[in-house]
Amino acid sequence: MEFFTVKRIDNSRLVRQVAPQQWREFGGPALVVTLLAAILLVYAAQYYQCLSVRYQVEELKAARSEALELNQQLKLEAASLRAPLRIDMIARNRLGLTAPVPGQVTPVAAPAGAMMAQASRSQASQ
Repeated sequence: MEFFTVKRIDNSRLVRQVAPQQWREFGGPALVVTLLAAILLVYAAQYYQCLSVRYQVEELKAARSEALELNQQLKLEAASLRAPLRIDMIARNRLGLTAPVPGQVTPVAAPAGAMMAQASRSQASQ
């Protein structure tokens, strides 16, 4: 035979009083742990940012060295394309040009007050 007893007790109005000493015992260590966690998070964020900047610097150094190498190659190519012998050979072979015969080219005197245009070195080198 079983018996079930039902107790009709309402504890919703009961409130446990917390002693001020208990708050101090809990608050001190909690504050210390919170401060240590904040310091650790700030340190970790700065460390991660430092690593990120280091990687960016290394990538920029690699890109700079590639750009310098490409610049050197382009300078060499430009110098080879400007070679007078190469230009003369293209003019004679591909275009069918020949050296002028004496009397074919006559110098022309510049009119009074005429100015000759000159390119600056920085523009000519580009």
